[in-house]
Amino acid sequence: MTIRENLEQWERNYLSPYASLSTETKGRRIPEEQCDIRPVFQRDRDRIIHCRAFRSLKDKTQVFLSPEGDQYRTRLTHTLEVSQNARTIAKALKLNEELVEAIALGHDLGHTPFGHAGERALNRICPFGFEHHKQSVRTVERLEKNGRGLNLTYEVRDGIMNHQTSGTPHTLEGKIVRLSDKIAYIHHDMDDAVRAGILKESDVPEEIREVIGSTSGSRLDHFIHDIVTASMGQNDVRMSAPVAEAMSKMRRFMSDNVYRNPLAKSEEGKAERLIETLYQHYMKHEDKMPELYLLLMEEGEAKEQVVCDYVGSMTDRFAIATYEEIYIPKTWK
Repeated sequence: MTIRENLEQWERNYLSPYASLSTETKGRRIPEEQCDIRPVFQRDRDRIIHCRAFRSLKDKTQVFLSPEGDQYRTRLTHTLEVSQNARTIAKALKLNEELVEAIALGHDLGHTPFGHAGERALNRICPFGFEHHKQSVRTVERLEKNGRGLNLTYEVRDGIMNHQTSGTPHTLEGKIVRLSDKIAYIHHDMDDAVRAGILKESDVPEEIREVIGSTSGSRLDHFIHDIVTASMGQNDVRMSAPVAEAMSKMRRFMSDNVYRNPLAKSEEGKAERLIETLYQHYMKHEDKMPELYLLLMEEGEAKEQVVCDYVGSMTDRFAIATYEEIYIPKTWK
């Protein structure tokens, strides 16, 4: 028996009857020979960690655009915090921790430079629209590995596609990531807002603090414990009604005071115009894009979609540098 087969047997013996087992995957679009060491979801996790889009997350905005402080979250640190929250919940519920980790690490691979500002700009200007959860799936299916994609399992792709609030994941592991994404950004965006001087903990309404705590850390702990308690032994992953209501109120509070705060978002209009300008530039000069994107057009992909793919894949820093290279006059040397 191989190491992989031993691990698969451990899953059957130990995990919850509601867990997604590696041996019961719906498989990959292109069948592959199994690894002798790693079950399929572990293999997917490793592919995501080693892909280009994952590395790019370190220079993509979470909430604050290009912050001067070195302790603010980026899209990568957000992803890692989602993964950690999700693994903690999955382990407690005896669900498949490797599937949860793969979904969590891949859920934001399609995010744009400048966070949701970049997403809004591309959704507005590209005729096909732009939604980062769909772009994350497109990234792993089409854009990575020079157009071949990562060939991930159905369960991982489904979890990535359905991590949005409106999504309905087909696995409990996907449901864990869907909740973990929200509790992660509520936790760290509030923490960053306090660090930035935009909010104080005392600004959080008392009716919320009474239910889920008065600090970012206590709220995170409360969310995780509540999900574990409410979901234990159930064929579902959920929060209790009072905590779910408090989370909704906290999200509205964050939306009103951080995500739409003029001080925190003062540069977003510039970021949106920069993204739109780069999109228009490459629509006229598609030959200036890297070879991968030219190949996609040769294979029949619409130019609008491919230009959107390229601009959306940029990091904040690269997008700014590219804009300066194209549009900002240089000093005569």
